[in-house]
Amino acid sequence: MKITLTRENLLKVLQTVGGVVEKRQTMPILGNVLFQVSENTLTVTASDLEIETRAQTELESCEVSQFAITLPAMKLINIVRSLPDGLTIVLDFEESRCTLSAGRSRFKLSTLPAEDFPTIDLTQTDMSFALSQHQLKQLIAHSSFAMASQDVRFYLNGMLFDISNQALRVVATDGHRLSTCSTNLAIDGLTPTQAILPRKGVLELSKLIGDDDALIEFALAKNYLTVQFEETVFTCKLVDGRFPDYRRVIPSTNDQMIQTDRELLRSLLQRASILSNDKFKGIRLVLSNNLLAVNASNSEQDESHEDMAIDYQGSEMEIGFNVNYILDVLNSMSEDCVTLQLKDANSSCLIEANTDACHCQHVIMPMRL
Repeated sequence: MKITLTRENLLKVLQTVGGVVEKRQTMPILGNVLFQVSENTLTVTASDLEIETRAQTELESCEVSQFAITLPAMKLINIVRSLPDGLTIVLDFEESRCTLSAGRSRFKLSTLPAEDFPTIDLTQTDMSFALSQHQLKQLIAHSSFAMASQDVRFYLNGMLFDISNQALRVVATDGHRLSTCSTNLAIDGLTPTQAILPRKGVLELSKLIGDDDALIEFALAKNYLTVQFEETVFTCKLVDGRFPDYRRVIPSTNDQMIQTDRELLRSLLQRASILSNDKFKGIRLVLSNNLLAVNASNSEQDESHEDMAIDYQGSEMEIGFNVNYILDVLNSMSEDCVTLQLKDANSSCLIEANTDACHCQHVIMPMRL
């Protein structure tokens, strides 16, 4: 059985799904991608048992109307990527082998039966709604940096999707900082629902999202989330856990306001981070009337000091932060001006930001230095 398609089309679908494939898998079949041919359309699927991504492309020719087989993922991706542009690729399947022909190149790959490949049942959904790719991209880009990584509290190693009537809010926290962004949904009557998408799922989903206004369809089931793009379907199992009440963490009484130029503050903090402690990245902010001083030091007795003019008429204050946490927020923003909302030296800092698609709140806990 032969199928024919362009190198560009095959490479596109392979790169779309390739990030899901685990390099070290417990089942050999998970190192393969599933090829399904139906009516001159090729669907390529990758899975790690937690995440499944399907991508479609048109075939130039096909000898049969229905066909399914699996091929080794990374070998196939590397072969197709290394081929010159503009080639037509012929895949010839016979018994447990596939011959890939392109120009003067020939490659033979082993195959495994399609029936051994695990797939997720996508028919059982409890809720669905649509939003634009731009909205989802903004939500994830402005909050995903706060996700935990390998935390024993497994529910923090991911992102909360909090759905309420006409609104979608995403929340990420590692216990030391929290970022949350919300956007409006053009639909009524949604049942309030919470779902936690694991960290790898968030990162893979972010690779698929464009920055245009094309609509994508969200579907939630009891234990998985599906996102339907035009030619791609992303499915991920949800984390079975209870996310902490993020609303209690967001301060409402921070009345000490620091207003300054975002880019100037970002540059100053980047310089301070050079001599901050390698492990904790702590810096000390010293606030006085219309002046911010930033001090950093490390175990090797290196020190830095720099100050800048700011708009601040509050009480004098000295407070420590992990400099990377503030820089992550500033790097995600596009506004010229930033406002840091403080209460005292022992309370968290709140930074709010707006984009054309969402409203964001960032909470950063102080450090003892």
